[in-house]
Formats: sequence, structure tokens, C-alpha cells
Amino acid sequence: MAIGYITIQARTAHDAVPLSGVQIKILDNFGNSLYELTTDESGETEKVPLETVNRDFSQNPHFSGSSFISYNVLAQALGFDSLYILDIPIYEGETAILPLSLIPVTGLGRTPALTEITIGKPAVAMTAPRIQEGGTLSAYVLRQVVIPNPITVHLGTPSSSASNVQVSFSDYIKNVASSEIYPTWPDAALRANIYAIISFALNRVYTEWYKSRGYNFDITNSTAYDQYFVSGRPIYESISRIVDEIFNEYVKRPGQNNPYFTSFCNGTTATCQGLSQWGTVTLANQGLTPLQILRSYYPKDVVIAETNIVTGELSSYPGTALKTGSRGLDVETIQSYLNRIRKNYPAIPAITDEAGVFGNSTTAAVKKFQSIFNLASDGIVGKSTWYKISSLYTAVTRLAELDSEGTSLGIGTVPPNSVLRQGSRGQDVITLQYLLNVISEYYPTVPAPVQDGIFGSGTAQAVMAFQKAMRLTSDGIVGPNTWNALYQAYQGIGQNTPSPKPETGAIQYIVQPGDTLWAISRRYDTTVDAIKRLNGLTSDIIDVGQVLKIPSGSPSSYIEYTVRPGDTLWAISRTYHTTVNEIKALNNLTGDLINVGQVLRIPKS
Repeated sequence: MAIGYITIQARTAHDAVPLSGVQIKILDNFGNSLYELTTDESGETEKVPLETVNRDFSQNPHFSGSSFISYNVLAQALGFDSLYILDIPIYEGETAILPLSLIPVTGLGRTPALTEITIGKPAVAMTAPRIQEGGTLSAYVLRQVVIPNPITVHLGTPSSSASNVQVSFSDYIKNVASSEIYPTWPDAALRANIYAIISFALNRVYTEWYKSRGYNFDITNSTAYDQYFVSGRPIYESISRIVDEIFNEYVKRPGQNNPYFTSFCNGTTATCQGLSQWGTVTLANQGLTPLQILRSYYPKDVVIAETNIVTGELSSYPGTALKTGSRGLDVETIQSYLNRIRKNYPAIPAITDEAGVFGNSTTAAVKKFQSIFNLASDGIVGKSTWYKISSLYTAVTRLAELDSEGTSLGIGTVPPNSVLRQGSRGQDVITLQYLLNVISEYYPTVPAPVQDGIFGSGTAQAVMAFQKAMRLTSDGIVGPNTWNALYQAYQGIGQNTPSPKPETGAIQYIVQPGDTLWAISRRYDTTVDAIKRLNGLTSDIIDVGQVLKIPSGSPSSYIEYTVRPGDTLWAISRTYHTTVNEIKALNNLTGDLINVGQVLRIPKS
């Protein structure tokens, strides 16, 4: 039997807040629990193997059976609604990376809800026809090709009442590629398809295909009209790495600025004028390059162009990769961004290099950041790493700004008694817009309105999206029921979402020639296991210049205990003269389940 892999990442607020202690169950289709995992301080689990079928089946257009084995994931966390992801495809040799966007429980004492998401087979295995239309330019075109960050996706056909979601452009492309095709295809076929997916989306944005028709989104997830997007699905590592490399590259014709309208279909059960998805596999196996494959389906003169204009970013990629030995303002920018991000992601080591000098500690911080966010962990800040660091910095500082603003506004706990609608103005509208801005960070279907004190169309759309998410009448009018729901959602976020905690009980140490973890642990009166846990190390290998966090000897209110075979919370509580509830509270456990090898904090008696 062949083997594939899965890893789970639980984060919220556009990845700004990692969720540790989330309890994960991986189950087969008969309901048998195969793994019980817990997310770490970066919100992720270990990578675990799962049985599947031979990858050759997913490379054969004539195979009529299932090209994968599917599994289910149940995610539960104290203070958050639960998620049950069904029918997750696992392919031989591929790692599925499952992002969990958990939503805080609203109100006090409410039982967490359970949301189910079904993934299923990719679009290339479906038989529905595709009638993609586009390509013609109108008066509604942008002046230049830009990467929309975020991109707004409508989860249905254009005229349906489905919700919109906003996601980063690179995450959108990864999702679509993982939803459209098989990740086991040859590299050239994957790249050709991803170029087509990127160009199709950028063409929709450039021509304002939907917005010029009065819609409030950039693209749909309907395979009949656009390309497949499954909100909440896993992405595959092979696809993710390619997208990180080429997300700002697109197909165009010489002498034209607009992205070419790269329509496509599977080429077997559905045919079209554009690219054949299965045909790309045949051409890749014949040795054709991605560009040669694209020219086999689109005009022979198409080329690959690039844009470095990304909306929503604080600073653009400087054009040259930063690495050990680099100096200057761009290095200082990345250092300041990473040092801020590590308040939310403490596994990233502190940067102790001189400002603007890319030294050993900067390299160590970059490598850890890349590891956490599924980038090639080479310590080099290229295009993909630059934009991911910039995006995370924007997200974490946005939350800090909103928190500060909430204090100055004096939101309180009692909603206003006013009734607001489009055309309203004043302080209560500012309060409304602030609440919607906070909620939009945690609810992907709620857009963030401009905070200007004027209840315009953007605020009305945000209100209606929030009402829909809360299962209220979606009329855009803010009366008592909507005010109460807004405050309950806001309070649920404040009560259940973890805040960055300052580091205590640790010192910084730069590894010197000849150092070993054992020698360092003796020097600082700690243990090898304690150093490895604090730094997220999976082996005893350390590098000269690496920055380690070393547990200090300052007293703490707990001890750490590694669960052994046969242990139960009750037995551990008896041994250490405490209670089961105290152990659960200290470790954010929602049940009595513990795993062999799990590290628990035990209150000191």
C-alpha cells in the first residue's frame, strides 16, 4: 500500500494568531480514529502518514476508479466552534496541508457549533461542462496588472445568494490548483496549469468582469463560469511550492498588457477552446516545458510576464533576494517585521544581529519562519518569503491597532439603542464599523468596511454579510438583534482568542563552534528535552550561529510532565497532588484524552 501524508495548521485572523492546544482527530471513512494530535505554539501538528493508492492512478485519464483514499478530520478547541472536514484526498508521496480557520464562540456559555466541510474529488475528475466566458476588453479595465490581495471569491454561481470570502491571492491560487487538478502530475504539467489558473484570475480582475456588472466580488468558485475553489480545503505541498515561486507571473501576448484569458477544461469528458488539463500531462511526459505546453493550446506567441504590484502590502519586494551577508534598509525592514511577528509566533528566534546586517540570527529567524509557513527553509528572503513576511506583519499589527482603537472608543458591554441603516452618520456608525472590522478578521465571509462614520454601501454589504453569518434577516438594518449579535461576536473574540504573551523564563544563546545540546543544557542547568521543546527542535542537530532560547532557572508555577503508556489525567493528578480540572485548565484541554509523549504542565502543589 502506498503512503501519503497530512499536517494540520490551526490559525485565525489571517494567520496572525496561531491556536495551540487544538485537539485533532484523523479518522477513516468507517469512523475509526487513526491519530489524535494537538497543535503546538505555532498552531500546527506533526506530519503523519496515511495509506492511499498508487500515484499512477491519478496520472491516467482513463482510470475510472478512485485515484486516492480519503480521510476525515475533526478539530475541537476550547472557546471555538468545531470543524469536521470530510473526504480529504490523500495521494501517494504528497503532503496535504490542512488549514483550520476556527471561529471564536459568540457570547457567554454558548455551546460550540459544528461546521462540516466536504472536499471530494478535483474538478478534473468531474463531468460537468465548462462555459467560461471572457477575454474581451471593455471600458472597465485597470491601468496595470496588479495582484489583488485579498481577492474576493463568491461561493456559488454569479447570480446566487451565496457568501463571499476574502483570501490572499497566493492562498487562492493554491486552493484552486489543489481543487482543479491532481498534485501528482509532472512538474511541467503542474506549472502550465497553475500559469493558466493565475492568468484566468488576473484577467477577471484586470477587466473587472464581475464588478463592472454590479457584483461585489472578483471571481466565483463555479466551474461552469470560473475555476474551482473549496473554502477550507487542504492544499498540497508540491502545488504550494510552485505557487510561492510563480504567483505573480501570468500569460500574455506581446504588445498587450492584459493577462490572456486562459480558459481550460479537463479535455476528456469536457472539451473547450482552451487548455486541456489532461493533455498537459501527456505533453509534460513528452518533455515539453510549461511555456511550450501553454503555446500548444493558446496563441503560439504567448509569453510569461511578471508584476510586482501587490495590493495591501506595506512594501514591495526589492527585486533581489536577501541572504547572509546582505546589508541595507531592506534587511532592516525584514528584521523589524520578524521581531514583531515572533510576539505571536514565539518559536521564531530573536534577531540579535546589527540592524540592517543579515547575520546568523537573521538567517535562523528566516528559516524558522519559512518552516512554519511551508516555504522552502533555505534562510533566503526571496519573493515568496518577502511577501509572506510582509503579509504576516500587516496582519499582526492590524490586530494590535484594532485592540488599541477599541480601548480609545470605549466599546463597553452594552450595545447602542439606535437603529442604523444606509445613510446614517455619527458615533454609533463608527462603533458599528469598528465592530465589523474586528469581526472581519475572524469571520472570512464578513468584509471590513471603511471606518468613516458614514453608513454607505460598503458598510451595508458588511452588515448583511454579518447578518447572514449569524442567521439573522439579512436586510442591512442594524436594530437590537443585530447590535446584540455584534457585541456577542466581539466579546467572544476577546474572551476566546489568545493574545501574544511576552517571553518569560528564557534567555537567548547563539550556538558556538563545538557546542552540543547536552553541553548547553549542563551549562544552564536545564535539560536537552526542555531546550528542544522551547525551540521546536525535532533532532539534536544545531548549527553554529543558530539562536536558541534557553529555559532560565526562574521559578514557575508548574512542572512539565511527559505522558507515559497507561497514564490518565486522574492518575497524574493523584501523583502530583492536584486535580484533573486544574491540569485541564493549565493545558487548555477540553476533554480527558491525552497522548503518549504529550508534554503536560502540572500545577505545583
